[in-house]
Amino acid sequence: MIRLITKECDLNTYLLRKTWRGRNMFACYRAYGLDYPFCQFYSVGADGILLRFNSTIYLVSADEEEAEDIAAFIRMYEPFRVECNEPVRSMLAALLPEYRSLHRTCFAMQPDAGAAEAEPFVEMNPKLSDVYTILQAGFPNLQDYSLWLTDTSHRCRHGISHVLTYKNSTTATIQFDIDDYVLVGQVATLPEARGLGHARSFLRWLAWFLAQFGKTSALYALDIRESFYREIGFTVIATEYVLERREGEYDQITKGLLDNGNA
Repeated sequence: MIRLITKECDLNTYLLRKTWRGRNMFACYRAYGLDYPFCQFYSVGADGILLRFNSTIYLVSADEEEAEDIAAFIRMYEPFRVECNEPVRSMLAALLPEYRSLHRTCFAMQPDAGAAEAEPFVEMNPKLSDVYTILQAGFPNLQDYSLWLTDTSHRCRHGISHVLTYKNSTTATIQFDIDDYVLVGQVATLPEARGLGHARSFLRWLAWFLAQFGKTSALYALDIRESFYREIGFTVIATEYVLERREGEYDQITKGLLDNGNA
């Protein structure tokens, strides 16, 4: 059974803070609470927690016997992406042929003291309009500007997220910092600056910068970008599959240029 959570005491935040996906859900809770229609939490069965946030559904600790109810819920809201634990994800893939499974890797960002030299080129508080221009060049399914700006500026004002740029052509977002676990996402470079090593230098610096504060940082990458993160010395934490709607499919090479952390 899936039940809407309306009281803070009914949301198991301890459970959310145990995994990367759960921390991402907890960050949404910290940013918006339980009162917004686009950010709603549900209990699923005995221990599962589901978050419906804009066009994504997130699940943690869902039981296999709840798969059919979850599939019905997904059909009702038709999210673009579904992220959940195994084996529920594989069961949903069988129940929902309109969704395909995409493989992605979670990398631990390894600090490199030699990357400190990149710091003079890092803009810690860039204009969000400039950031969107960079992101738009590579995210085929990026939200429209007003929606993205509203969410990003809200998260930044509330200290949940932080957006940075490098040499005015590469960007990355600290999606959240929960219990010193930091998820980095929305990594992108303008087309005219690709191939110059900007993302490599920027991400190495960011890993080093976060480590100075005792942070453990990570990011997600679809398979097409997986080799890049291995090459710059990041190490694999885990791999998983997420579900995405088949309608409006994008070319996988284009899609792989960016990964937003929700992947």
